[in-house]
Amino acid sequence: MRLLTFARDGGPRFGVEVPGGILDVNAADARLPVSLHAYLYAGAEQRAALEALVAAPPAQHVLPAAEVRYLPPITAPQKIVCIGLNYRDHAAEVNLPLPTEVTAFAKYANSLIGNGAAIEIPRESDKVDYEGELAFVIGKRGRHISETDAYAYVAGYTIVNDVSVRDYQMRTSQWMLGKVFDTHAPCGPVIVTTDEIPDPQTLRIGTSIDGQVLQDSNTSQLVFTVPRLIAELSAIMTLEPGDIVATGTPAGVGVSRTPKRWMRAGERVKVEIEKIGALENPIVSSAP
Repeated sequence: MRLLTFARDGGPRFGVEVPGGILDVNAADARLPVSLHAYLYAGAEQRAALEALVAAPPAQHVLPAAEVRYLPPITAPQKIVCIGLNYRDHAAEVNLPLPTEVTAFAKYANSLIGNGAAIEIPRESDKVDYEGELAFVIGKRGRHISETDAYAYVAGYTIVNDVSVRDYQMRTSQWMLGKVFDTHAPCGPVIVTTDEIPDPQTLRIGTSIDGQVLQDSNTSQLVFTVPRLIAELSAIMTLEPGDIVATGTPAGVGVSRTPKRWMRAGERVKVEIEKIGALENPIVSSAP
């Protein structure tokens, strides 16, 4: 299934992409959760009910996709964990050895925007970079999860653009300040459930701006796989349903180009991942 959160004539709603548009889940069956985040906490009975509903969606509750506004699939996750230097081709382009330990940092919910929402170039810096990334969303609470069991804790996969303000990022050895500006974590458009992506390490991934391809790689280039990341992270903290883990970016980022390629107001950036789709956002200048 292709799960999402959308807005139309009010607050956020839980939806599923179906033939003909977007199924408003709770409107079609009031027993099902209003939010996608709440659905991840649901039991087997509600999951079965959703699968049955999606198999035969009532037409009166299917909305044309053009009439809804995509929000981040999880609007207020407890955690957004990002992994650094996790592609072999990216390590090569920055002339660094492959890491032997996982590098992780955090983004926060203030950075989240959905498909179609605007990324802001802040007043503080114009050195704003793109980083297309595969992300996985936790579907079951767990701690000390083994690599063997890891996929059982994944709800599905989505796309994150880990927008980075490079001069702020490099001010110190801690990257956080360059990673958490408002609007700098576009996410979506959907979460594709694991039954549709049995192996997330075989997906084509790319980023383009106004049609110019800047990143073109494959998740087979990942240094640390999804199961390894889950094992490493769950050794440190309890993973909760709705937690988002962005797995790192491949080669082609703007800071590594000559000349450097920053995002500019008036452009559109698109991250595409095989089997998930495209996350596309306009770029604007922040208000003075």
